[in-house]
Amino acid sequence: MRWVYLAIIVVLAGATLVFAAQNFQSVTMSFLGFSIRLPMAIMALALYLLGMATGGSLLALVRRSIEGAKL
Repeated sequence: MRWVYLAIIVVLAGATLVFAAQNFQSVTMSFLGFSIRLPMAIMALALYLLGMATGGSLLALVRRSIEGAKL
């Protein structure tokens, strides 16, 4: 089963590298008067990491609230 997981990881990493190579043109993102111009692959990576951080924080907050309610 370990080889199946390794194969899945290799395929996903390869797809990520192909995405980054094919989407390196610059895009502009604007929010509340601020704008930033970055390659699309870097913008997608930054937004993914931001989503991981906020999603993990929200999950931890909900879990802590549920544990506090049980006591």
